[in-house]
Amino acid sequence: GWESRGRAEMGPLQGVICHHTAGPKAGNMPSLGTLVQGRSDLPGPLAQLGLGRDGTFYVLAAGRCNHAGRGEWQGSQLGNSSFIGIEAENTGRDDDPWPAVQMDAYRRGVAALLKQLGRSADACAGHKEYAQPLGRKPDPSFDMATFRASVAALLAGTATVPPPIPASTPPASGGGVARPTLRRPDRS
Repeated sequence: GWESRGRAEMGPLQGVICHHTAGPKAGNMPSLGTLVQGRSDLPGPLAQLGLGRDGTFYVLAAGRCNHAGRGEWQGSQLGNSSFIGIEAENTGRDDDPWPAVQMDAYRRGVAALLKQLGRSADACAGHKEYAQPLGRKPDPSFDMATFRASVAALLAGTATVPPPIPASTPPASGGGVARPTLRRPDRS
């Protein structure tokens, strides 16, 4: 249903706004229902994309979503209609570290979106940077300057390549066969 979930058409896209859900600490994407349906004080959808702790992106909606509120980034004050919102599952508290696989997916997802939009890493804002008055929002809980530098390296093709995912092992029942991880241009 993502195709028809947006609240309206979007205007010219200016970039991406990064968020964290401030949802439950347990589970891969426990905030998914809230992101799609909204809350009592804010109707959904609350972002175009959700990002689970395992690095899985969830397409929530096409079109304008209620993720940005009042604010400004790079001269634009139209956060909901000019920026793609990504809500990554994390409480935002110090006792909920960001998994490496989730952060890698976050950086790569933002870089892919910005590449498609023809924008630089500076077109990526944290909600805490966009929201006004400044200090009104704390998300995401990681350093945005470091995040943007990593996105810039991906856009420039200078980022390090992550190690390959190891080949799977047979199931505990003993009935399976280990399968290799396929990479471009492998065939099998």
